[in-house]
Amino acid sequence: MTPSNASKPRPEVGPVVSSAHLAQSELPALSEVEFALTMANHAFQRWMVRCMEAAGGPALSPLEVLIVHLVHHRARPKTLADICLVLNIEDTHLANYAIRKLVGHGLVKQGRKGKEKTVSITEAGAALCTRYGEIREALVVRAARQMGHDPLDISRMAAMLRTLSGAYDQAARAAAAL
Repeated sequence: MTPSNASKPRPEVGPVVSSAHLAQSELPALSEVEFALTMANHAFQRWMVRCMEAAGGPALSPLEVLIVHLVHHRARPKTLADICLVLNIEDTHLANYAIRKLVGHGLVKQGRKGKEKTVSITEAGAALCTRYGEIREALVVRAARQMGHDPLDISRMAAMLRTLSGAYDQAARAAAAL
């Protein structure tokens, strides 16, 4: 810093947001979270798609990647209602279309449990999920560990985000009723 720069007042750096008009509220930090969620969501979706391709899978959408992992979870068949509930999907048609594409790729198969249709993982789908997990461990988990993130802090952050998602869901219902 030169002496002439030392006397200049530095501009105040406010919250890092994408919409300053929304940060002009009683809780500007929430705008920071919303911007961070937007950036994280896009980065996470890019990551899922690229990791699945690196694992040797077909070109899948982010929703298809989420569904194949959920169907693989605990190796139990899932219903469309289960999938939509767990992934907080409102439009069942999107999930149903994704499932049909995954069936076409041979990653999941459809069956029945009584009158309900079910979806379960195939051997090819399970192997792809395993390979995805290996790549995730090598690239994301290792990087997060090297950054020194405390696992308890990460769990607390996840809990906070789940809680916030409930607030946004309730607000969406209220907005729809206006």
